[in-house]
Amino acid sequence: MSYSTMKKKRIIICGAAGRDFHNFNVLYRDDRQTEVVAFTATQIPDIDGRVYPKELSGPDYPQGIAILDEKDIVELITKHDIDEVVFSYSDVPYKHVMNIGSKVMAAGAAYSFVSPVKTMIRSTKPVVSVCAVRTGCGKSQTSRAVSRILTGMGLKVVAIRHPMPYGNLASQKVQRFASLEDLKKHQCTIEEMEEYEPYLERGRIIYAGVDYEAIIRQAEQEADIILWDGGNNDTPFYKPDIEIVVTDPHRAGHELSYYPGQINFLRADVIVINKVDSADPEDVIKLEDNIRQYNPKAIVVKANSQLELDNPGLIKDKSVLVVEDGPTLTHGEMKYGAGVVAAQRFDAKEIIDPRPWTVGSITETFKKYPGIGTLLPAMGYGAQQVKDLEQTIDKTPCDTVIIGTPINLNRIIKINKPTVRVKYELQEISSPNLKNILEERFSLK
Repeated sequence: MSYSTMKKKRIIICGAAGRDFHNFNVLYRDDRQTEVVAFTATQIPDIDGRVYPKELSGPDYPQGIAILDEKDIVELITKHDIDEVVFSYSDVPYKHVMNIGSKVMAAGAAYSFVSPVKTMIRSTKPVVSVCAVRTGCGKSQTSRAVSRILTGMGLKVVAIRHPMPYGNLASQKVQRFASLEDLKKHQCTIEEMEEYEPYLERGRIIYAGVDYEAIIRQAEQEADIILWDGGNNDTPFYKPDIEIVVTDPHRAGHELSYYPGQINFLRADVIVINKVDSADPEDVIKLEDNIRQYNPKAIVVKANSQLELDNPGLIKDKSVLVVEDGPTLTHGEMKYGAGVVAAQRFDAKEIIDPRPWTVGSITETFKKYPGIGTLLPAMGYGAQQVKDLEQTIDKTPCDTVIIGTPINLNRIIKINKPTVRVKYELQEISSPNLKNILEERFSLK
């Protein structure tokens, strides 16, 4: 059979608007032996029903590639004569991974994973990656600490963030953020601002987007060193010179039972055990035991998550509504965050349950993730959801709103009650620490 008549392998990539697009760009876009028939989407609201545009998908896909709902995967396999489904999203338990796989294989298609190493783009500059074993471990505060250390060493650091392309994909091919005005320019969602704004407040530059080959080539032009700021618990998109992975003793054992967080755990050069100050000592010991058993070569750094509040006097003896980071509460499955810790530590009278007063898409979020409980996730994937969040806060009877998100929510929505903004910063408590490790690896001679 000639090359021209050879039947192409027909593929669906299961994703959530991040890793799936990267896998396509790196492995399949120019592969003449495969045809990506569709992406399927989950986790992120309103991603399905769109199209991965022709401007990004290349000449073999003049109509672009449809992004469809993962719940229809079995029907799509049959309808489109699919040969293989490639699983390409993160922060999910192994049971979920294999539930999808069983459906796929029962429908007659192969089920596969991509080696993370084969999708790691090589940079001309050194790369430090900061990833995690779960959403909500404290990766962002660790990334900020690494950025501060490297900058203090006289290196120009440019951060590149794991993708969150929730808008116009073609226009989001390469995004560069150097000021808060750039957040408006790129029409960022609350979820995106939570990741970018802390860098901008510190005068740092951060990139993100869809095409990570194009992103790294632009970022290299203004960097001495690249900081990969990973998302969810995904593996790095770039080949790291050192891999730092953050773990959470509040969820000890998850580092061995979530995909692909365990890959990060096993590959790590440095493992940060975060939140030691608020964790049960027995869980810290369990995590240390797992490190010794599964990755004994890793350097272990212990750290606390140190609270910083702008107005703690508004909490004592008050009824408070706690607004936490959305993804941490939803698919991250955390039962609390910085806001709850602040409410407890500064003697709030009670935490108000927002569920009786939710509206629209916020109500739907609680239905989809009933384990959230009495906290309010700062959901803001679109204008209507931001409006629903504002109305929910407005309707909820409380004395004070504790904002436990990484951004200044007052800048995004109008809150008609007193607010307290809570931040976490990494406080290392063991030796060697990240400064020792990074100076040894990257010090200028």
